[in-house]
Amino acid sequence: MVGAGSAGCVIASRLSEDPTCKVGLLEAGGLPTDPDIADPLKWVSLQGRDYDWNYRTVPQPFTANRVHAWPRGRILGGSSCINAMAHVRGHPRDFNAWAEAAGKNWSYDGLLPGFTRSEDFSNAAQTGRGHGGPLPVYLPDAEIHPVVRAFMAAGLAMGAPQLGDHNGGELAGVAANSLNIRHGCRVSAADAYLPPSVLARPNLTLLLRHEAEHLIFDGHRVTGVAAVHDADTIHVMANRIVLCAGAIATPLLLMRSGIGDPQVLATAGIACRHSSPEIGRNLQDHLLALGNVYAAAKAVPPSRLQHSESLMYLHSGDIAQTAGSPDIVVACVAAPAVSEQFLAPAYGTAYTLLAGVTHPTSRGTIRPSGPGRNDPPVIDPHYLETDYDRLSLRKAMKAARMIGQHAELDHWRSHELLPGEPISSDADLDSFLARSASTHHHPAGTCRMGRDDGAVVDETLGVRGFDNLSAVDASVIPSLTSGPINAAVIAIAETWSSLPRRLL
Repeated sequence: MVGAGSAGCVIASRLSEDPTCKVGLLEAGGLPTDPDIADPLKWVSLQGRDYDWNYRTVPQPFTANRVHAWPRGRILGGSSCINAMAHVRGHPRDFNAWAEAAGKNWSYDGLLPGFTRSEDFSNAAQTGRGHGGPLPVYLPDAEIHPVVRAFMAAGLAMGAPQLGDHNGGELAGVAANSLNIRHGCRVSAADAYLPPSVLARPNLTLLLRHEAEHLIFDGHRVTGVAAVHDADTIHVMANRIVLCAGAIATPLLLMRSGIGDPQVLATAGIACRHSSPEIGRNLQDHLLALGNVYAAAKAVPPSRLQHSESLMYLHSGDIAQTAGSPDIVVACVAAPAVSEQFLAPAYGTAYTLLAGVTHPTSRGTIRPSGPGRNDPPVIDPHYLETDYDRLSLRKAMKAARMIGQHAELDHWRSHELLPGEPISSDADLDSFLARSASTHHHPAGTCRMGRDDGAVVDETLGVRGFDNLSAVDASVIPSLTSGPINAAVIAIAETWSSLPRRLL
């Protein structure tokens, strides 16, 4: 396996349960020794540290020509060490497109055993959720912030359904976030799937600080990976290679190895070994507008969880609608949250409602700028390129402002800081959204799965054109789920690991 993020940790753990299977796990980063990683409140400060890949997009025309930071984890556990810990499977209908593209294994019903096998929900009485799995899913109650409680009460008073939690099937409605937290600490994919007892297995070898440069080939087989460790290039050989490096690094590794669009490769100075034009295309990401910020009428106490405590998924045409995959989301953060375009008020003096689009239609690209691993990638997500995305983000922000002005929040709200009272026209709101839009940290889709000839990987996630090369991570997702994708990536890895070995 190349990459010890969420998918790589799952696969290394599950495959090494078989003592006859010898498993190697390569990770470019090191161990998660920073104590801030375990503190749920510190996640917002982890970006930019030495275990962040610290990617950047190219300037985005529809977000005021801004360059967006794309933090991704370069560490054992990957981005599950730096994310916001929300556990959202997605709406069952989100997976219809997956099943249509690549078969029933990737439908919601097909993935459900993978979800439940991975999970350990804190409320044992809940049905349809996993219990006893390696990944804790904490359903908070007493810890929910009072501002967030008022936000949730406002949604209910406006007619939004009472949801309970985000993982029971329907997704539209009011719920506190389910979190990958245990005993007040973050639980990453590495914490869950690679505890010391698993790492001690004699058939599992963990190679940290080994950065993959390119794949090694023998005809239509991949025989190994050339990786750099302490300035030395070593060859790690295996009879099967599984790419788990994520929606950015997996397509880049394939392209550096000569697999991709011949024209794109030629531009980067890479000889084409195998033409696969869709590698690096179909890039998708959720955006959030940061944000609808309110000056508080009284001191805002610190969060006891992870600041961002509730995602309210809604149907923009009817806030009371229960069924179906929602099209917008409004989130409550018990702190000020703004993009780099705005000056944030002091912590404890303000709170924020975030607004987002669940199923953006804009599609971007990733490509290498040169042949080596140190050549920066060219990341162009094409944010807000479509009319649908711009209109939907406007609808989401209008919904946030309606909730934010509701009477249930009167005792917390002093006045709106952002967008601010002067901004009322659609044109002014769109201008604000262009300056406030920021990644929700869910890049996906750059090696999409499918049974059609254009798909990068087939229905068993094998890379087309090669006998023993697979990709199992967020890159294979054909279309985004409604919310955070980490739970779905883990379910993909669980499902792939459970497929009969003859199919892999």
